Amino acid sequence: MEYTFSLGWMFAGLAIAIVGGLVVIFYRQIAENMANGVSSYEKVKLFGVIAIVVGLLITANLHTFLLGLLVNLLFKR
Repeated sequence: MEYTFSLGWMFAGLAIAIVGGLVVIFYRQIAENMANGVSSYEKVKLFGVIAIVVGLLITANLHTFLLGLLVNLLFKR
């Protein structure tokens, strides 16, 4: 599989990473207003960190490569 850079995926990935960063910064307010409060602080931070990692993968356009590897492993192509 050949690597190609895409400006659209770069901006989409940056947007996802920024939203994930905002979730990590404001995790207490988000957990208190949208989740169960103190018991979900760590869950909200974890979702924010996962969003940052996924956003960075999308920014580098590596998500198609990783999904291709996963499909090849699952279906033995």
